Amino acid sequence: MKSKLLAAGLLSLISATAFAQQKELTSAADNLKKYEVFKSTGEANVLPSLKAAKESIDKASVNEKTATLPQTYAVKASIYSIYAVKDTVQATSAPLFATAEEALKKAKETDTKGEYKEMIERTTTNLAQYKQNEGVNLYKAKKYDQAYVSFDKYRELRPDDTNAMYFSALSAALAQKYTESIENYKRLLPTKYSRNAEVYYDLSNLYLAVKDTTASLNIVTDGIAKYPADGELRKRQIELYIKKGKQQEVVGLIQSAIANDPKNKQLDYYGGFTYTQLGDAAAATQRKSKDQAEKDKLEQVKLDNYAKAAELYKKALDVDPDFFEANLNLGYVLMKPGIDAYNDANNIPTNKQKEYDAAIAKAGIMLDLAKPYLLKAIELNPKSADALYNLKTYYAGKRDIPNVQATQKRIDELK
Repeated sequence: MKSKLLAAGLLSLISATAFAQQKELTSAADNLKKYEVFKSTGEANVLPSLKAAKESIDKASVNEKTATLPQTYAVKASIYSIYAVKDTVQATSAPLFATAEEALKKAKETDTKGEYKEMIERTTTNLAQYKQNEGVNLYKAKKYDQAYVSFDKYRELRPDDTNAMYFSALSAALAQKYTESIENYKRLLPTKYSRNAEVYYDLSNLYLAVKDTTASLNIVTDGIAKYPADGELRKRQIELYIKKGKQQEVVGLIQSAIANDPKNKQLDYYGGFTYTQLGDAAAATQRKSKDQAEKDKLEQVKLDNYAKAAELYKKALDVDPDFFEANLNLGYVLMKPGIDAYNDANNIPTNKQKEYDAAIAKAGIMLDLAKPYLLKAIELNPKSADALYNLKTYYAGKRDIPNVQATQKRIDELK
């Protein structure tokens, strides 16, 4: 009889202990629920419920009867994730995050029936918020390497969150982790991210950073197909075509881009620059040619391209009269035919003085068309070697030796 009584007492003790630990798990879950309800209703004093929940879950987590239950892992992950987000001190919040992350992993593994799916989802959101906050603080401190690690963890927790993708891409780029940045920017392209036109542009920059001009041009072309009215993408496409030496192909692109954005001074400038290069290319071929008919044809091609360039540079200056590059290049294309005329005049035989004088006078009139823009470029950037060299060339064509020497002195002072 005595042994039966002892056995019954032992069973009662075991049952009571198990019940006590189950009670701790229930208490943790109940207090967590109270905390969430109080918080949602704006209750001021919510921390006691959270504190009670943590005390109970810590006990349930170390008891062999409840330690490995899906609910224990889920509740623990949730409670610790809340504490992690609330704690703004890295040294104390990091262990809380680590505990929550480990519990979350176990909850996902053991909750095969999906009973705690919503709690797991809320915990994931908390941990993502923690990593986002951490990343922002590191980004503000210009610790871009570390910010990228935090933001990319945020992205892993929230793989469909476009902000996570963007922050990861941006911080990676600033940390010069170009491969990682490209990967994250490309994740944005299939999404409905509101700034995807900028993403295409940023990707083109990253491909240029790794010296892949072809990939840069391809991604910009893809971007224009989706955002045909985006002026920045069209401008970049033009830049890249010029960079690859494909001036002829870019003419149609420029005309299309300008039609979409007629007040864009940069597009007008790039159009002028392209026609300038086409004019220079014709001039270079002309100098090498020994066929007079071909030389005459190339002369007209050269002049036509310089005239088109001048028209676009003037259009850019209508928008911004202080646009340095437009003034500089307009001065050049207006001066170039005059310099060519001046050089042709110097090839006239010495016994044809009247013809020579007339040719020199005509060249001088042509050169004077460029003078206002040459001087304006110097005014805008007095230390530009290109602007000073153009002005010196003008004075040489006008046979103004004192100003040639004075301008050369200014050029020498730059060295």
